[in-house]
Amino acid sequence: MSTKPPQGDRIAKVIARAGIASRREAERMIEAGRVTVNGRKIDRAALNVTDKDRVAVDGRLLNAPEPARLWLYHKPAGLVTTNRDEQGRTTIYDELPEDLPRVMSVGRLDLNSEGLLLLTNDGGLKRKLELPATGWLRKYRVRIKGRPTDDTFAPLRKGLVVDGERFQPMTVTLDRQTGANAWATVSIREGKNREVRRAMEAVGLTVNRLIRVSYGPFQLGQLKPGAVEEIRPRVLRDQLGLDAEKPQDTKAARPKPQRRRRPPS
Repeated sequence: MSTKPPQGDRIAKVIARAGIASRREAERMIEAGRVTVNGRKIDRAALNVTDKDRVAVDGRLLNAPEPARLWLYHKPAGLVTTNRDEQGRTTIYDELPEDLPRVMSVGRLDLNSEGLLLLTNDGGLKRKLELPATGWLRKYRVRIKGRPTDDTFAPLRKGLVVDGERFQPMTVTLDRQTGANAWATVSIREGKNREVRRAMEAVGLTVNRLIRVSYGPFQLGQLKPGAVEEIRPRVLRDQLGLDAEKPQDTKAARPKPQRRRRPPS
């Protein structure tokens, strides 16, 4: 005799999708007695609910999940791409516009890197864009101390191993020399932690400025440092092959008011 799976979704997933909290945080809310279903308080997360159920957190009914949305953000140097920083450094969420909904970053840019960072309100979309299988090209403008030649970058084009970690072949173009520094354009598909900086260090070069100018089909363009621009739903559908009218799986951190910064010199 077969048993039909329960209808609906787990209660913690529903709360996370509504942007209230992460699934783990939602489970803690349930255990603390802060969640009701159809007016009855629950104390366990092993419960499925459907659209017909009335779910409330702290007495407030959940709003319907928002459609998946995507923003371009020009991250200035000096900001940490994280919700909180143990060292008390300023994060991107301290600087984002106050009217922006709860968002999360697609991947990261390290403290001293700047340029294009994608933001989304949707956990499912975030995971899709970060998957290695997506293989989207990330392009960077890189300023390097010294006078490299085109041959200097040969190991990067072949692929190399740094500290036991293999980096896939990069596309590297030497653009110009300006005084004591050189500019190059670097394109990668993996986006491992500090990949471009570490690869340059492996061939004896020091990066003193790194600007991401594109992520897949999305371009930094003329977006000013600190500015945010939303991708239109039609473009989102065309580029990602998804229905932007339907939510995926939302989990995010709440942004705080933005303080504008001057572009780095």
